Amino acid sequence: MADWIYTDGCKIPDDQELPSGMGRYAAIVQYQGAEYCGFQRQKHSPSVQQELERALSYVAASPVTVSCAGRTDTAVHASHQVIHFDSAAQRTGYNWVQGTNSQLPESIALVWADKVAKDFHARFSAQSRTYRYVIDNSATRPAILAKGVTWIKNSLDISAIQRACEYLLGEQDFSAFRAAGCQSNSSFRNVQSANIYQQGKLIVFEITANAFLLHMVRNIMGSLIEVGLSRQQPSWIQQLLAGADRCKSAATAAACGLYLVDVEYPHHFGLPQLPKGPVFLPAKLGNMSDDSSS
Repeated sequence: MADWIYTDGCKIPDDQELPSGMGRYAAIVQYQGAEYCGFQRQKHSPSVQQELERALSYVAASPVTVSCAGRTDTAVHASHQVIHFDSAAQRTGYNWVQGTNSQLPESIALVWADKVAKDFHARFSAQSRTYRYVIDNSATRPAILAKGVTWIKNSLDISAIQRACEYLLGEQDFSAFRAAGCQSNSSFRNVQSANIYQQGKLIVFEITANAFLLHMVRNIMGSLIEVGLSRQQPSWIQQLLAGADRCKSAATAAACGLYLVDVEYPHHFGLPQLPKGPVFLPAKLGNMSDDSSS
């Protein structure tokens, strides 16, 4: 590729190399999204990317540009966002983590970093992404984690929600759950798993797919809540998917309950397997039949 030109963080073709002296690094990031307009840098609003680039540039003593696995929206959180960046600075993974965290606000933290192969790309190398949506299904609104969960006071039928989840599986057209501003060339996505769990008064929806459309998880969750409130039957999800009409599905669920919790890559890249989180959930979620009174 004689006409190939390197840019910060770009995908490196097989027959090309990083500039001399440059290394590619990956990092896993956690953030509480309530304070930010989303991951992606914006001109007039604070973003996670802006804070990360400022802190990493301080440690590198030169400008750093980051790329991420998934550009989360305004007020959406992450317990396992993956980024990569290129730098000529000679730093260990430990130094990147400790130095960067010393410059970040309390709402953002690196939990791991290391040098990776030149062909690693946080977005394009990812095989799947997993989100969790956390609902506090209590009679009174929560004060703790008020911006970290979505409160629904009316009891939800999680058995009905689990039956509805079955219609989400496989590769199909998700136009019914696609936001109007979505710029993806295709509305087809492959959902590998979709399940509902209960931990005391917390209800957790977990979904894994190769990729997601704009607001896809929150739009799905909005319709699943309608099923859980017995306003719709589980088969309604199948009807929405077949109709491919966003106007017929439910309102978008609030952003505060949504977390990016895992991104899967081929093993040879060497990224660690960490608990999905968020931190207030157990490492292993129980199934929907578990006792909710504990």
